Amino acid sequence: MNVAAVTEERSAGNEPAPETLTDGFHLLIDALKLNGVETIYNVPGIPITDLGRYAQAQGLRVLSFRHEQHAGYAAAAAGFLTKKPGICMTVSAPGFLNGLTALAHATTNCWPMILISGSSEREVVDLQRGDYEEMDQLAIARPHAKAAYRILHAEDIGLGVARAIRAALTGRPGGVYLDIPGALLGQVMDEVEGQKSLMKVVDPSPASVPNPEAIDRALDVLKSAKKPLIIMGKGAAYAQADEKIKELVETLGFPYLPMSMAKGLLPDNHPQCASAARSLVLKESDCVFLIGARLNWLLSHGEGPGWGEKGSKKFVQIDIEPSEMDSNQKISAPLVGDIGSCADALLQKIGGKWEKPSEEWTGAVRTKVQGNIEKMAPRLKNNNSPMDYQGSLGVIKDLMAENPDVVLVNEGANALDQCRSIVDLHKPRKRLDVGTWGIMGVGMGNAVAAAVETGNQVLAVEGDSAFGFCGMEVETVCRYNLPVCIVIMNNNGIYRGDGENWGNTDDPSTTVFVKDSKYELMMQAFGGVGVRADSPDALRQAINEAFASRKPTLINAIIAEDAGKESGNIGNLNPSSVVAQQRYPQAQKIK
Repeated sequence: MNVAAVTEERSAGNEPAPETLTDGFHLLIDALKLNGVETIYNVPGIPITDLGRYAQAQGLRVLSFRHEQHAGYAAAAAGFLTKKPGICMTVSAPGFLNGLTALAHATTNCWPMILISGSSEREVVDLQRGDYEEMDQLAIARPHAKAAYRILHAEDIGLGVARAIRAALTGRPGGVYLDIPGALLGQVMDEVEGQKSLMKVVDPSPASVPNPEAIDRALDVLKSAKKPLIIMGKGAAYAQADEKIKELVETLGFPYLPMSMAKGLLPDNHPQCASAARSLVLKESDCVFLIGARLNWLLSHGEGPGWGEKGSKKFVQIDIEPSEMDSNQKISAPLVGDIGSCADALLQKIGGKWEKPSEEWTGAVRTKVQGNIEKMAPRLKNNNSPMDYQGSLGVIKDLMAENPDVVLVNEGANALDQCRSIVDLHKPRKRLDVGTWGIMGVGMGNAVAAAVETGNQVLAVEGDSAFGFCGMEVETVCRYNLPVCIVIMNNNGIYRGDGENWGNTDDPSTTVFVKDSKYELMMQAFGGVGVRADSPDALRQAINEAFASRKPTLINAIIAEDAGKESGNIGNLNPSSVVAQQRYPQAQKIK
């Protein structure tokens, strides 16, 4: 019975029997709480403003952002950190579309997230009658989500939430869209019946145990390798099977490469870590064991000059999604299952009896690693002013070693690539970055989620361009008084700050920003700490003070304009025009 029906009966003199009522607002909140949701990331507005207020009143933590995209990025990062669906709540149409990028980001990265958006009524949308923010959001969301559902009746709210949670978590995790028409929230029903309609999801992510034959096949391939290599991806970090993974890697004795968000699963200074010899191990290895990593563009699809002679490698892969196998290269030994179960099955079969690879291979890798580390070390100790990336990131490398529980958030071009290769991590899930898409603007959403979900100090290393996508969220950081220290690598532009306009106008180059921008004043404007650092020594002092105070802090780190390079380390993805090389002499300077 809805409110209008109750009012009509009473006006007719037919007083209904007294009953305790509930509504769609409270049923949705109760369904989320029943399933362990504690935090919602949102932007208030029609028709969900009251939903956020009621959620706060019912004990949920509701963090309001300045833009839905960043609330969504926070929810996606929360899913990665907790293995529970991060919840993002937006208004209809434009707000939903703002959140859609983050939903697709979560799906692409295989992180559990639920985007809950208010929407217009079906009878208006379907006839295109011009309702307020009219849009068929369900149809738009489906191609970008693992699953998408719409709830039309209050008594189905429990079912809809349960479906969304199970879809987000079962098998390969991903983003799920839940469509909430505005009228649903105001629907009224008996509270007792409403509580009966709610569902607590049981075992939404059950263990997926690999086939014993697959285990035998994988071990046969691994045993035959002369120059084996392990590559660990962010799926391995998400799995939270840290001890099993460590035991497996150390039992096998293979050199390993951690992808960026797998850094710290084993410490980056572990003797088997081959990050500083990446080119060598990718080219020379004859067998690659993929653990929670996909052979996508980040690994050049497992082919090309960097991978050595075509067909020279065998691949063993652990993935919970069967269709991932053979997606780019032939997988000689697919292991379909969750990472923890696969690692456990491999270790049980090995039974402590394993011949590690030859010293000829592992020694060559260690020698290359040590040589490259020693070659880079002096560059990381310089105190240049303005700074270069090596000197500034050398400071951050040292501070992360001294503070291993700090969560490192990172985005940009040079700021991302250089930080990823220079700064070591020592514990798992202490790095959040741009993910599979290399998407810019995730920084502040990631930083807020990391602070909220872990309670740890956060250090966000941002390129000045990447920060521009999300910078207004420093107000959110200050409003919630979060322990987030933001370091903006400010070189006055995208890639570099010394770009030239190749035409005859007075406009600046397309890649150049306002010179000497005072980003630190943004943080001061909202009550946080804003400082400028133009040398590594000054940067070290500023970060140490931020860590000691745990106050929202922004450090404007002045980097030399010419310190970076075009597109960071993936400039090959930026198409080069033969005609441009002929017509514009300036083009030679950026390659």
